[in-house]
Amino acid sequence: MTVELDLTADPVDLTAALVDVPSVSGDEATLADAVQRALRTQAPHLEVVRSGNAVLARTNLGRPSRVVFAGHIDTVPVNDNLPVRRTETHLHGLGTVDMKGGDAVMLHLAAAVPDPRHDLTFLFYDCEEVEAVRNGLGRVERDLREWMDGDLAIVCEPSNAVVEAGCQGTMRIELRKSGVRAHTARGWMGVNAIHALSPALETLAAYQPRTVDIDGCVYREGMQAVHIEGGVAGNVVPDAALLRINFRFAPDRSVAQAEAHLREVFAGHEFEVVDFSAGALPGLSAPAAQELVAAAGGEPVAKLGWTDVARFAALGIPAVNFGPGDPLLCHTQQENVPIADIHRCVDVLRRLVG
Repeated sequence: MTVELDLTADPVDLTAALVDVPSVSGDEATLADAVQRALRTQAPHLEVVRSGNAVLARTNLGRPSRVVFAGHIDTVPVNDNLPVRRTETHLHGLGTVDMKGGDAVMLHLAAAVPDPRHDLTFLFYDCEEVEAVRNGLGRVERDLREWMDGDLAIVCEPSNAVVEAGCQGTMRIELRKSGVRAHTARGWMGVNAIHALSPALETLAAYQPRTVDIDGCVYREGMQAVHIEGGVAGNVVPDAALLRINFRFAPDRSVAQAEAHLREVFAGHEFEVVDFSAGALPGLSAPAAQELVAAAGGEPVAKLGWTDVARFAALGIPAVNFGPGDPLLCHTQQENVPIADIHRCVDVLRRLVG
């Protein structure tokens, strides 16, 4: 299937066109081809390269500063929410929020602003919705590192069209308990591994999360049991049990500090860290970030979740989230984006880049 995108169209219409091209993670080639073709033919002022199913474009005007825009083009699997449906005030359908509305804003800027005040880079990448090792932005970082450089990175993930600064870190651990099997009729002969998880669960239930104000952005930490398993049969005392815990931590903690905190909280319990991602500080002191905040008006808020701003922050590049749509609707069958959000994001970002 060949898809043609009109980058001069109203960004709302462009959003609808993007949504109607299925691009579940790992199957983004058709949409990537369309984005690449549209940028090369309709934005000749941009240098355009391809990396797998990621499409990268940038100006090279010698400006004293550069703003990087990043957005993934993949979605979670279809859930009876395609094709796009339009009402007077909203677009409904898979990807409207996460994050083809943001992609449409980026594509509009790429074509409509050939002479910006800042040099601009646009990164449209694949496989954000699956395991981190497949994330196309990670591949860009490994293979085309200079394309991520800038004075500010704006990840156009949904943020209700307000500036969301930084992001939380995340860490998952597995806490295991062992016991001794026995027949439940003679339960005293065994040691129940599931029962042995009780102290850890009581610790979780009593845990009081920390709230941290960083540059006026309030991050609330959280620690939750997310999975529990164990059991052999209906008449056997179980000899093994597993508890998985997810810790969302404020970006003033490093990964090492987050792990140290978990070991303090669960002192006396052995556990294994199974995955983690560092958070990102707000980065609002960067001049370009201050320009964005001024253009957007209002007060920036903390990002309560993890996004690819953390990848930029790890490289020393200030990064924020700014895009249309409510992040609470991500991955839901009811995904929908307000048309007004798309127009607002375009207006704010055009003021930023000139």
